[in-house]
Amino acid sequence: MVYIRAKKVKSDQYLYLVKSVWDSKKSTSKQEIVKYLGKASEVVKDDIPIDYRNDPKVLSVLASYNPKDIKKREDATKKSKQQLYKKLTEGSIQDCVKIYEEYIKIFNASDFFDRILKPTMYRIGDEWSIGKISIATEHVASNVAQTLVKIIMDQVSSGGNKKKILICVPLGEEHHLGCDVLETYLSIKGFKIFNMGTSMPTESILSFIDNNKPDVVLVSITLEDNLAAGQRLVKKISDHTNIPILVGGYALQAKKIPKFTGQIIPDCGLEEVPKILRKI
Repeated sequence: MVYIRAKKVKSDQYLYLVKSVWDSKKSTSKQEIVKYLGKASEVVKDDIPIDYRNDPKVLSVLASYNPKDIKKREDATKKSKQQLYKKLTEGSIQDCVKIYEEYIKIFNASDFFDRILKPTMYRIGDEWSIGKISIATEHVASNVAQTLVKIIMDQVSSGGNKKKILICVPLGEEHHLGCDVLETYLSIKGFKIFNMGTSMPTESILSFIDNNKPDVVLVSITLEDNLAAGQRLVKKISDHTNIPILVGGYALQAKKIPKFTGQIIPDCGLEEVPKILRKI
């Protein structure tokens, strides 16, 4: 697996292409430099060795440093969001998969979730709430989006050797797309995920915690109407066990948020979530 690493010298960033190599004597991986690439703002795709030139992660990092690639990213993001909105509301899963596959030829899965799927689903939810689209269209789009995330999950490789994370929702919360996205992304990052999906009785969640001993519980809340139920769930979990609890989801953007026993995750990109989990 290859990565791009940056080193700051005075005010400039310089990039290196590195790869992870397994050290059997120390039973750990170490990084070896494949190539020094040069000043970050001047590095282009052709500077990458041909074997790694189309790696989505490598291209994504280059795009974050190169102004031309940043413009390309912005244009691709805008176009992909428009296309995905259209195909989700039309119920075309095949076209949605194509949009995803085209996007990750340049960028990566976390970019797709953060920059394309997330804002598109927020738009669909907002348009349903003001009556711009029907509840039927919103349900079709949500179901297609969930199928898309499951297809992506089947395509990516994962290894669960890090913390065990239980993802659940409060009773009455039927929106679990955010849970599915987290399951997919955190699985890619090596976490072991227990995703309960739709709402379950609190006693069942507590029993699952007792039997499976997750390291962290993550409660996802989408609708503001379910904030109180989420508050009750978090309190019951915290009364039952001392496992750290994180609370996140679209509902946490509401103007008035009740106090939670657990830690509230701010509205951040997916790449920030593993960092938060590692600090717990």
